[in-house]
Amino acid sequence: MLLAFDVGNTNIVCGVYKDRKLIKNWRIATDTLQTADGYAALLGTLFHLNQLEFDDVEDIIITTVVPPIIPILETMSHRYFHVKPVLVGPGIKTGLNILYDNPKELGADRIVNAVAAIAEYDCPLIIIDMGTATTFCVVDTKENYLGGAVAPGIGISMEALFQRASKLPRIELVKTPNIICRNTVSAMQAGIYYGFVGQIDEIVKRIKEELNEQNVKVIATGGLATLIAKSSSTIDIVDPMLTLKGLLILYEKNKNEGGRK
Repeated sequence: MLLAFDVGNTNIVCGVYKDRKLIKNWRIATDTLQTADGYAALLGTLFHLNQLEFDDVEDIIITTVVPPIIPILETMSHRYFHVKPVLVGPGIKTGLNILYDNPKELGADRIVNAVAAIAEYDCPLIIIDMGTATTFCVVDTKENYLGGAVAPGIGISMEALFQRASKLPRIELVKTPNIICRNTVSAMQAGIYYGFVGQIDEIVKRIKEELNEQNVKVIATGGLATLIAKSSSTIDIVDPMLTLKGLLILYEKNKNEGGRK
């Protein structure tokens, strides 16, 4: 089995592959104060609840935009799984032609998503990942990674509104039936939800104009992608497991770099 970690600023998505099939996945909180033993205990509970064993894990792959968590997960991998994990970062084989001014600046999650999207869907592509930040990645017909845009994520904006406006409460994001709302909570939900739908659609529209290619497919992933896609006029496909799919592909390209000690 392969254990894959997609570590974001807010959440870690964990996936277990058996014979290239994703059999289990979980979303847990990212915590740089957590110890290797603490993460192992949490995973041990999840494994036990799903009748899985640590000893069945032969390899681990990790992508992260949170560098301080790397040594924590590496220690956990060595101590509890007896595995040297494959890390997505400089030097890893991706097969991706990155046309960024400085490819080292490109977030590992964006690379993983692009690798998965190219393998799963026809190019050209716009890949939207709705996490702590909302990222837009563009791949042309020749499968070149051209670049994209980065915007504050929905969660960041909601928290900033709560923290900076003293009379506004912390809210749950939902799709409201109306944009003209008659109470504060609904008004905040409507403004944030439809505001982000508009942001997504406007940025995608402008990317398509600049890209100037036909039949551009728009793929959305991330925790809020399904909710936002309900009202978006530009999102074609929601693929919640896109990053985990990319991690499997990158593991297969680089599996000689990790494995049991």
